[in-house]
Amino acid sequence: MIGPLFSLARPFLHAIDPESAHHATLAALQFAWLPPCAPDYKRLAVRAFGLDFPNPIGLAAGFDKDGVAPDNMLALGFGFVEIGTITPRPQPGNPRPRLFRLDRDRGVINRLGFNSAGHAKAHANLARRRGRGGIVGVNLGTNKDSSDRIADYVVGIEAFAEVASYFTINVSSPNTPGLRDLQQAAALNELLTGVMEARDRAALRRPLLLKIAPDLSLEELDAIVRVARDRKIDGMIVSNTTISRPSLASSYANESGGLSGRPLFDLSTRMLAETHRRVEGQFPLIGVGGIDGPETALAKLDAGATLVQLYSALVFDGPELIARIKRGLLERR
Repeated sequence: MIGPLFSLARPFLHAIDPESAHHATLAALQFAWLPPCAPDYKRLAVRAFGLDFPNPIGLAAGFDKDGVAPDNMLALGFGFVEIGTITPRPQPGNPRPRLFRLDRDRGVINRLGFNSAGHAKAHANLARRRGRGGIVGVNLGTNKDSSDRIADYVVGIEAFAEVASYFTINVSSPNTPGLRDLQQAAALNELLTGVMEARDRAALRRPLLLKIAPDLSLEELDAIVRVARDRKIDGMIVSNTTISRPSLASSYANESGGLSGRPLFDLSTRMLAETHRRVEGQFPLIGVGGIDGPETALAKLDAGATLVQLYSALVFDGPELIARIKRGLLERR
């Protein structure tokens, strides 16, 4: 039902600016009633981070920043949903325009800058769905003007422990100045020590994942994985958007910000494979970046991912993409 509706709405959504189209889509999902998705075949089930996923296909952070529609996204067929990035205090993010659709490249550039309604609003949204089931992760960030960024992540762990299925520590967005500096070994070790201690103090001990950039050198990746293994985190997400610009045909190619979608696939998949080799099975990985069909999802799994996430491809293909990927996975399994 939702697929044909998206096909009808797509010309309108692509005729307006991307951020307005996104808000319209999210508002429709927030207030629509969708029946629960049919149960997945057991062959698609995955256990990772101590959680049981009905299928390995997740919605990446960035679509539902404040947790207004996670249940309807699960109803579309996702095996899990990640909301955020959420910052402690509300902040508007960067000035508009800050979201660009690259139709000819099937990509997206964003420089949103952690626009967020803040912890209190997102927590209230998640608290209302308590008891409904489904895996909903919380992606945590830091305020742009924060004087103590580690404290921002720690307070996020404390705030959401009772309503999050898992946490993602986002230190890899290119749109908050200085944020990626937290990927440097000494800073990352201090950060992970703080958030792991906060997680272990909480009444409910949630899995904790680290999301990294695709633009790292192999030497930087060596250091990150070493710290992640030393701190015994539960997993990593590879990867966030890229500041690089592969050959692009769209007129917005030179806009600043993070590039996602199909142009990110090769870079993010190479980084995933390199991370998998260094992790040596110590914890699972989630592969993100450029997944737009069964072939690209399978390529992520072959590169070492246990689970995958997507977002940008929904802009072009709509929710029917989820079922198409699951059919492709079933043919392999």
